[in-house]
Amino acid sequence: MAGLIKGPALFLAQFAGDEAPYNNLENIAKWVSDLGYKGVQIPTFDPRLFDLDKAAESQTYCDEVKGICADAGLEITELSTHLQGQLVAVNPAYDAQFDAFAPEKVHGNPQARQEWAVDQVLKAAKASRNLGLDVAVSFTGSLAFPYLYPWPQRPEGLIEEAFTELGKRWTPILNAYEDAGVDLAYEIHPGEDTFDGTTFEMFVDAVGGHKRANILYDPSHFMLQQLDYLAFIDIYHDRIKAFHVKDAEFNPTGKQGVYSGYSSWMDRAGRFRSLGDGHIDFKGIFSKLSQYGYDSWAVLEWECCIKSPEQGAAEGVGFINDHIIETTDKAFDDFAGGAPDKQMLRDMMGIK
Repeated sequence: MAGLIKGPALFLAQFAGDEAPYNNLENIAKWVSDLGYKGVQIPTFDPRLFDLDKAAESQTYCDEVKGICADAGLEITELSTHLQGQLVAVNPAYDAQFDAFAPEKVHGNPQARQEWAVDQVLKAAKASRNLGLDVAVSFTGSLAFPYLYPWPQRPEGLIEEAFTELGKRWTPILNAYEDAGVDLAYEIHPGEDTFDGTTFEMFVDAVGGHKRANILYDPSHFMLQQLDYLAFIDIYHDRIKAFHVKDAEFNPTGKQGVYSGYSSWMDRAGRFRSLGDGHIDFKGIFSKLSQYGYDSWAVLEWECCIKSPEQGAAEGVGFINDHIIETTDKAFDDFAGGAPDKQMLRDMMGIK
């Protein structure tokens, strides 16, 4: 019996490069397939792998992309617009850093950069539909995150105003995803204004409860916040439409905790790790996702501070395969049951 969860799959963003086999979709797809993966999550912001503008307009191009993946024995899991989604909402404190996510022609022009980003995320809805995909993944961006810790005290209404503005910016985009029949799964991630369950609820309220506003579940970001990532599934499973399988560890000391003292990734109390090298309870995660009927992909995202991406990718195949559950339609004591008899049931309860 097959499991509900599909996989293993690999997010290509951290692997794309100028040298073979990472330099184009055909080469990297063969490399991924040879490792044993069954799917790839494609970053739309890397022209070495994917042309988003063309994919939004050309069914022929999308068929070619699907064919390249199929020839390697792979399916496309989702299109990613993480970098473009980030630019839908940028606090001015981050302008200089986030210009690098956009074409040079819009650098130094936040309004033009935002317009470009919105257009990109809208094109991903069309491209997803052309590829036959039902889910895309992204970030919400952030207006309020620099004011995360309330010292000095935040002016009254600042957070509410931030989410109101996020709602104005994202509702038309989500309407376009509704028209395309595609869910948009936001990665719940520090640095975004949606970084935990409370802020995700604020975002959903801001977009009027939009059914296309969903979740890319990545437990590593919850580990670093010390959030109960298993309870998160209990609460939000109806909105979880995508899954990044990424490990992390948290080792607080007498010198640092969640904020990690501005240390480098290697020296932080909270660090991303390769699968199996961190503290995440993936048996619990795969069990809960299976329990609630999650039937989409388990996608490895590699961001380890120690292990190489090549080793992390190679080891990730077996790790994910070992955690995908073959779900059952039987109860453990079915052997002791009998055919239901309505009169017997009534007699057992003394009903006349």
